[in-house]
Amino acid sequence: MSHSDKPPLTLERDVPVRPAGPPDPALHFAVQQFLFFEARLLDGGFYIEWLDLLTEDVHYFMPQIQNRLTRDATHQYSRSAIAYFDDDLRSLSLRAKKLNDPFAWTEMPPTRQSRLVSNIEVEPADSPEKVKVHSTFVHHRGVGEDDEYYMSGRREDVLRRDGYSFRLARRLVLIDQHVLLANNLNVFF
Repeated sequence: MSHSDKPPLTLERDVPVRPAGPPDPALHFAVQQFLFFEARLLDGGFYIEWLDLLTEDVHYFMPQIQNRLTRDATHQYSRSAIAYFDDDLRSLSLRAKKLNDPFAWTEMPPTRQSRLVSNIEVEPADSPEKVKVHSTFVHHRGVGEDDEYYMSGRREDVLRRDGYSFRLARRLVLIDQHVLLANNLNVFF
């Protein structure tokens, strides 16, 4: 299945819809625990194990930001713009295996990283076995003695129920930085 066959990821600047009622605390807690576990795997460099949290038809998309005037009707994120990531399970697997390769030059010395995931909102998706999740993140990455940077942004995820937990089916990553100061972008958000 090509990326064009996948349901479009939201890129419009829609006004958020106020929830119709209070969120289900058990569902919110379960989603929160899933996202925290995912963050711990990624922070620890357990990329192959992280792949087990993804669906077979996952779509992972991170467009480049475009600086625009406020009066410009075109949004600063665009599906037609250059994307940092526009991945499916196969390409995510290749990236994860590359990061685990003992000869990966970008991981010499190994990356130290931590991320904060916050502002988690859960809402129904287009079917009962899915949930849509909004969250924000701050990601810190350090390599060697003085190569260090922070990135922040928000994510729009679609999670599919998988027994008592979830699997990631879609991730849209919208970063705040227009210019990336990192030497490489060997991270998952």
